[in-house]
Amino acid sequence: MAARGHVQDPNDRRLRPIYDYLDNGNNKMAIQQADKLLKKHKDLHCAKVLKAIGLQRTGKQDEAYALAQEVAALEPTDDNSLQALTILYREMHRPELVTKLYEAAVKKVPNSEEYHSHLFMAYARVGEYKKMQQAGMALYKIVPKNPYYFWSVMSLIMQSISAQDENLSKTMFLPLAERMVEKMVKEDKIEAEAEVELYYMILERLEKYKEALDVVRGKLGEKLTSELQSRENKCMAMYKKLCRWPECNALSRRLLLKNSDDWQFYITYFDSVFQLIDESWTPPPEEEHSLEGEVHYSIEQAVKFIEERITEESKSSRPLRGPYLAKLELIRRLRYRGCNDEYKLGDPEELMFQYFKKFGDKPCCFTDLKVFVDLLPSSQYTKFISQLLEVIPLSATAENEIALPADIKALQQHLCVVQLSRLLGIYHAMDKKQKLTVVRELMLRYRHGLEFGKSCLKTELQFSDYYCLLAVHLLLDLWLEGEDTAVWQCLTLLEEGLSHSPSNAQFKLLLIRIYCRLGAFEPVAELYSSLDAKHIQHDTIGYLLTRYAESLGHYAAASQSCNFALRFFHSNQKDTSEYIIQAYKYGAFEKIPEFIAFRNRLNSSLHFAQVRTERMLLDLLLEANISTSLEESIKSMSLSPEEDDIPWKDLRDNRDLTVLFNWDPKDRDISEEHRKLSLEEETMWLRIRSLTLRLVSGLPTLSHTIQPKNSEKTAENGVSSKIDTIRSLLQQLEAAVDSGKKFLEQKIQYPVLGPPPTRMAGFFSNGSCQCQTSLFYLVSDIYELDTNGLDSAEIQERIGNSFKSLVERLTDLFNKCKGDLIEVRDGTLKTHPNLLENLVFFVETISIALWVSSYCDSVLRPFKSNLQKKKKKKKESSVAMPPVFTHFLDYVTELQTLTSNVIDHIKGLEIILTALKLEELSLKDTLLLQEEKKFTKTVQGKVQSSYHHSVQEIGELLKKRLDTIKKLKI
Repeated sequence: MAARGHVQDPNDRRLRPIYDYLDNGNNKMAIQQADKLLKKHKDLHCAKVLKAIGLQRTGKQDEAYALAQEVAALEPTDDNSLQALTILYREMHRPELVTKLYEAAVKKVPNSEEYHSHLFMAYARVGEYKKMQQAGMALYKIVPKNPYYFWSVMSLIMQSISAQDENLSKTMFLPLAERMVEKMVKEDKIEAEAEVELYYMILERLEKYKEALDVVRGKLGEKLTSELQSRENKCMAMYKKLCRWPECNALSRRLLLKNSDDWQFYITYFDSVFQLIDESWTPPPEEEHSLEGEVHYSIEQAVKFIEERITEESKSSRPLRGPYLAKLELIRRLRYRGCNDEYKLGDPEELMFQYFKKFGDKPCCFTDLKVFVDLLPSSQYTKFISQLLEVIPLSATAENEIALPADIKALQQHLCVVQLSRLLGIYHAMDKKQKLTVVRELMLRYRHGLEFGKSCLKTELQFSDYYCLLAVHLLLDLWLEGEDTAVWQCLTLLEEGLSHSPSNAQFKLLLIRIYCRLGAFEPVAELYSSLDAKHIQHDTIGYLLTRYAESLGHYAAASQSCNFALRFFHSNQKDTSEYIIQAYKYGAFEKIPEFIAFRNRLNSSLHFAQVRTERMLLDLLLEANISTSLEESIKSMSLSPEEDDIPWKDLRDNRDLTVLFNWDPKDRDISEEHRKLSLEEETMWLRIRSLTLRLVSGLPTLSHTIQPKNSEKTAENGVSSKIDTIRSLLQQLEAAVDSGKKFLEQKIQYPVLGPPPTRMAGFFSNGSCQCQTSLFYLVSDIYELDTNGLDSAEIQERIGNSFKSLVERLTDLFNKCKGDLIEVRDGTLKTHPNLLENLVFFVETISIALWVSSYCDSVLRPFKSNLQKKKKKKKESSVAMPPVFTHFLDYVTELQTLTSNVIDHIKGLEIILTALKLEELSLKDTLLLQEEKKFTKTVQGKVQSSYHHSVQEIGELLKKRLDTIKKLKI
């Protein structure tokens, strides 16, 4: 704010101190300074607005808004006031008010270019495309500059994109935009590349591909210079749309002659050759082959062309990978088509061997060859690997020692072979003993490779890091096969790797996944924050954190991780508007629809919906009826049982499920089917959680005083419809639970590094689901009692039975929480994260039980006081108390006893965890070296500390809930 242009205005000098205070974050002084100034200069509007900014930043939103509206009502036209109000409205997240501000300013100063452009940008922030179009034209009339005219054209395109009716888009908005640009073309007024881009975009959206091609190939196309091969790429796109394969082929051939390493053009070249073969295309006898020159239309020509590229490459000053990979790609396509011509190109095994000899020392060699390994027959795998190993210069110092690389190039070559061995399934076929031998060898190579990276900075990765990762993958295989010690070795090796390569994200991500699988969340929070996830990564990898934080009893960390994610999602709205404005300013029109699509994709994000729901449930769990009442908590979240703000039909799964490196063969890797099933499971679990939240938010709406025996009339005061909402939600919850149970019957097993399963299976198996559903049915019964009065013995009996069965179910749930969280068996540590998850579900269920009990309490209390009044009037010593009171009091007493028992159990767990002496664990495994034992102790200490922390947080929360139960005495 301080960096303002020099304006010849005495007010500027007066306002300067306020700006400085605001810039330095000293909001109270800014308010005082503004008050002083306003005493002397009552009409200084800007001072009022600056005071409002100070109030907004000190949390006094209502006062700030009132002050701002005072100034806005005067329709100011001075630059200072307008800019200050814009800043204030932005901080209030009320961009729509800025538009009103500049609409008024433009009316008063109709010829101001500045105010008109501010108005246009204000409309852009709120997505008012129709008004943007009008504002752009108004601006062009005042100042006839091309950009303003094309702002208006772009706004028409945006109207077409946002139109619900595609027909309207193609018959009205886009043709109008086309005519507007054609007018400028005829008048020869097209000046900039952005304007040609816009014309091309319109024609492409209208599917006028021929006209778009003419624009790009014509005089206007000469302006397309900012991107490399921009013109050629656009021509290629249009040729494909028009199925003009001869041109596609000739153009890609010509571009490959210029640069034989450009992979995208090889793909187009092959696509077009095979299309022409399928169409039996032949060149016209006397004319040119195509607009773009010579065309290849047979396999012989393609083979010859690729061979020529390889010959050319051998003369090149630097080695190019493209021609060699193109040969393999052509073999694959010929094999797929069942052609017998592939022999002309050579044996794939030999070609891959030659490729390895040429490029094996490059880290990309593995990823290049990975695509083509299916060309090898499985019987040749071992021979192929042996052949590769033979050409690597390795040397052993003694006879029985492992041969090691002497330099980084040899190390990279060997690493490539090890990765291929894993990919071809050679390691998977080994038995336990062989796998452990390979792990030892890989770790020895890893430690040897560290010598080459002694000069590496902390931010750089060690050359041999992949050896460590591959060793961990082998140990993970053993763990899944039932070898319990293997998981501790995984953590040990990863922690050791991380100590040498502190910036290796793969080590951190794998540690996060394994610690979470073991039920230890404490080390995960630190690891995730050291990843320093930026922007979109909060959506793509945030699930690694938010899935486990709450379910493992780390409530404070869960709250924090939800905040991280939500901050990103909420700022996305504001940030995207700014990107769009910049795109208009700099004429990057083609980016505007991309930004809008990006914003929509984030708003429909599955992770966003999950974090929002879980965050609200967590806040209620930690605060409702502890620090604030349930009603206040729900009100502050603006929750309503009727409203569902999750876009179920448009939910987008933005998770990056391949973020962890993986060298598994296709049959063991994460498949498309896994992704679909995971999304289905996540959506079902989200539906159950969302309905639970809405049901809880409906409880306070029922707590109104209702005239008994008046159930027909209650519809008038709106409360009956509230219970209908609750009952309807309860039916939906039952349906969601049934779907979830059917889904789990499939017993899906995701790969160990694939998507983590949801908490749904535990929710059903430990009985939390039945408890929570019964509690919401109890609400319906209590409501009935409230409406019909105490006369109905049947309702009272039903409620009494519900209370009894609830206590039984909660006791069953507690029994499933019993057992040691960490136990030492045969000198090996074993964790039981499911017990921890059950405890967390117990706390949640008991909290819902208490919220429902509070509602029961609010219904029964007035009945009891009425009975006592009657008793006094009649002066009878014994008016029979209805049984429902006794049932309720017994229920509350049993809840209190049960909760106390759970708290005692948790205290016991704390004592056991504290007393557990991990140092005495006999790490009898001879595989562990002395330096590894140090890391093993660290790892086991972290797990023990994390469990201790979880148990403490769960215990603290339960104690607070126990205090709430003690207040429930009617």
